[in-house]
Amino acid sequence: MPLFNQSIRRKIVGIALGLIVLMLITSILSMVMSSQVGVLLDELTNRYIPAYGHLARANIRSLERSVALRRMVMMKMQDSSDEEAYAARLREFEDADRKIEEETSGAQKLINAIIDDTRTPSDNAALARIDTRIDTAVSELRRDMNADHAKLLKQVDAKQMAEARGTLEHIDATRDLFNQRIDAIRADMLKQVFVSTSQVVGHQRQAIIVSGAVTLLAAIVGFAFALLVSSGITRPVRLLLAGTREVEAGRFDKTIAVSTQDEIGELAAAFNRMIEQLRHNERIRETFGRYIDPKVVQGLIDRPEVAIDGQRRVMTIMFCDMSGFTSMSEGMTPRGLVKVMNHYFTVMSGPIRNNRGVIDKYIGDAIMSYWGPPFIEEDEQALLAGLSAVDMAEQVPALQKQLPDLLGIRAMPVPCDLRIGIATGEVLTGSIGSELMMSFTVMGDAVNLASRLELVNKVYGTRILIAQATADAIGSKLELREIDRLAVAGQSAPQAIFEVMGRAGALTDAQEGTRKHYAEGLAAYRARRFEGARAAFNAALESCPGDGPARTMLARIAEFEASPPAADWDGAWRMDSK
Repeated sequence: MPLFNQSIRRKIVGIALGLIVLMLITSILSMVMSSQVGVLLDELTNRYIPAYGHLARANIRSLERSVALRRMVMMKMQDSSDEEAYAARLREFEDADRKIEEETSGAQKLINAIIDDTRTPSDNAALARIDTRIDTAVSELRRDMNADHAKLLKQVDAKQMAEARGTLEHIDATRDLFNQRIDAIRADMLKQVFVSTSQVVGHQRQAIIVSGAVTLLAAIVGFAFALLVSSGITRPVRLLLAGTREVEAGRFDKTIAVSTQDEIGELAAAFNRMIEQLRHNERIRETFGRYIDPKVVQGLIDRPEVAIDGQRRVMTIMFCDMSGFTSMSEGMTPRGLVKVMNHYFTVMSGPIRNNRGVIDKYIGDAIMSYWGPPFIEEDEQALLAGLSAVDMAEQVPALQKQLPDLLGIRAMPVPCDLRIGIATGEVLTGSIGSELMMSFTVMGDAVNLASRLELVNKVYGTRILIAQATADAIGSKLELREIDRLAVAGQSAPQAIFEVMGRAGALTDAQEGTRKHYAEGLAAYRARRFEGARAAFNAALESCPGDGPARTMLARIAEFEASPPAADWDGAWRMDSK
């Protein structure tokens, strides 16, 4: 089975076993070569050097023999010979003679042991020649010395001193010749000792080199296998890490190549299956994101209990409607109408999304959206809704120019415009519907009020109307104008409604004048000073001709003059009376 098809455990165990085997081989080789060096050292220590020592002592024994011989001669030459002293000298002579035999014989035995030992690579031929030379030297010494010794003793007994002196000189010459031969043999033996020493050193060096080479080979092989296996592990892990970072960044289009069949390979295959599932889920999320706001989808995924249980929250609701849609749609083909509505919803949904709003649903040509927790903080929801409304209103001129091109006509038969109502209050959030189909939405008085404020724009000729709570939350961050008090069916007290005129600091002098005159007229109107109110509203129209709220209030004053209001009139307009 290939290496990379093994499990990680088997790979690691295999590397460990391989290294152990290499270590065992290294140890065995070291032991074998160390034993060979030990054998050589043992031979050098216990055979070569002792044999050389025996030969060196043989020289000494020959000199001791000569000294003992001279002492014997001197004892015989004395007038009064002491037989006991002579016998003692004779024993010394014989003992020295015997020791020469022992030393040379010991050297020969050690040399023959070296020759017979097959474990060591000795020069057996040279050693055999040394053995022969020792034997020859001893034999010739024995032959010459025995005859000379007998002759010398006879001459001494016969008092032939001159002849005895000559014989003694011949004996010394024989001894010197023997010593010379032994010295030459020792020199050759010393060469063999050096050769053996060189072999010991060579084998020791060879053992060190071989052990180092095997150790280096084991290290290289172990490192190569470890590198191979580790790269086979780390490379897929790096790919997994890179793939994980891609997933973390929200990119699900990258898969990992499965190059092994171990645990890492199984993990990579599982990662690829996870990527495929995430890609499938992302396609589902994108698809649902076209029908349900993506923030709602994400919120339902992150906190499903919110959708199930429902919660009461303070939120800001917006309703947006396109005025003139009914008349415009009567003369359109279904395809043209869908094309116009899709473009309209695309243009108007952008500002809502850009300001972090949640689009709840499209109702005909109307858009319902909301702001609030958990999607944004409660203290910024009203301002974001107001900014969205201003952005949407700013898109109207461009939209009015684009719609004829979409329909392929010169001009729209009915001009289109926006009506936006915004209210802030406590609502119920959760999934509403049946067991077959549900919708995550908001319900409550604030929703109804926002829907009615959108309709009230028709009455006042405005684009954006907001409720009192929304205006209080916005404060001076947008340019607002109080329009009227509105009494809505189902609510106990009327509340002020405001028009969003634009961004903070963006009003012209004419708009500032209109807002000022309108406020004066509204105060006079509520105090039933209708003449003063009429004058102020007319002044507002002079500053901004066509101002819808001023014209509406002038019409209402005309009605009151024809039919005065009741005594308990509070200055509010009741929506259910119209």
